[in-house]
Amino acid sequence: MAGHFEVLPGGGAAVALDEVEISILRSLAVQLMELIGPGDEPVEGEDPLAALFAEGPSEAPSDPALLRLFPDAYADESEELRSAAADFRRFTENDLRSRKRQDALTVIRSLDGLTPTGEDSAVLKLTADESRAWLGALNDLRLTIGTRLEVTDEDESGELYRLPDSDPRKPMVMAYLWLGALQESLVETLMSGA
Repeated sequence: MAGHFEVLPGGGAAVALDEVEISILRSLAVQLMELIGPGDEPVEGEDPLAALFAEGPSEAPSDPALLRLFPDAYADESEELRSAAADFRRFTENDLRSRKRQDALTVIRSLDGLTPTGEDSAVLKLTADESRAWLGALNDLRLTIGTRLEVTDEDESGELYRLPDSDPRKPMVMAYLWLGALQESLVETLMSGA
């Protein structure tokens, strides 16, 4: 099971993680939450439905990683589609940010419940809903790291994966590849358990 998810009865998944893996995953999930930013919680006494219908930003984020997580709805640069993209962002980005924060928080909370003993791994057991949240968070982490590393389709067999150990990008490349393997394993597990 080490490093590979396995099916649990009821549609969940399980994976064995050691202390270092738990620490890395938790740290990355916390950083993802910090990148996404805090949510707009309703103020006490304020109508909770008002928060539900609050408008979000209409401009695309300037940070390339955030733009990758919250892309424009339309790639066309015409004035009409730019306006439509701004409207789409205004009415959907808050919910998308909230879901991405919740996915990352699910990862953090489930990892906080693990206690590996000595050199042994701890087994993370996820419900079907937690598995879907993990899948979303793993995807968001890979997109963010890939953007920071400037990974392109051409890099899939390129030099980025053959960096010397002395290259400062090497740890992030290794995390990117490991997260990809975890994500692939979780997808396969969820598909085989369906």
